[in-house]
Amino acid sequence: MAPTYKLTYFPVKALGEPIRFLLSYGKLEFEDFRFERENWPDLKPSMPFGQTPVLEINGVKAHQSIAISRYLAKQVKLTGANDLEDLEIDAIVDTINDLRNKIAIYSYEADEAIKETRKKPLFEETLPFYLPRLEAIAKSNNGHLAAGKLTWADIYFVALLDYLSFMVGKKLIADCPTLLKLEEKVLNLPGIKEWVAKRPVTDA
Repeated sequence: MAPTYKLTYFPVKALGEPIRFLLSYGKLEFEDFRFERENWPDLKPSMPFGQTPVLEINGVKAHQSIAISRYLAKQVKLTGANDLEDLEIDAIVDTINDLRNKIAIYSYEADEAIKETRKKPLFEETLPFYLPRLEAIAKSNNGHLAAGKLTWADIYFVALLDYLSFMVGKKLIADCPTLLKLEEKVLNLPGIKEWVAKRPVTDA
């Protein structure tokens, strides 16, 4: 009997979307439970460590979005062929998450004066540091981010792009032709294409 999956997350793409992409890629049926933000205080105590996304697998609650994504990647055969390839994949996913955290420090700052002081370093130092390197990696890996083939690193990155672009206020990879081609390739994978066509419309 196939496992049952239930994803619990806010009504946005953000950190839930890599999980949804991987489930959709593997054509694994799942319940996409999106709770309203005002209901979060009531729901939070039932979540491991009080955070989401949480994926229930046959009723067992798993937390940490990257760990969940890595688990699903094994289920849908998007991991490396050996430990070295898995290391390469893990390293690029952690790098993408580092970039997300640096963008979030700017984006989520509520004090506009403080936020303004973080804008120049992000746009003139951080993004120019990360994006050309990610572009070069994809260019040298047959258009992919690791192992020279489609892996969950590609899915993870493309699934986060709407969220990352929303936080910076522009198309994050607009000047990265190889990454743009990768985005197109991932979004046209059958299961993912079907998911994108039917998912709820959200900015991030």
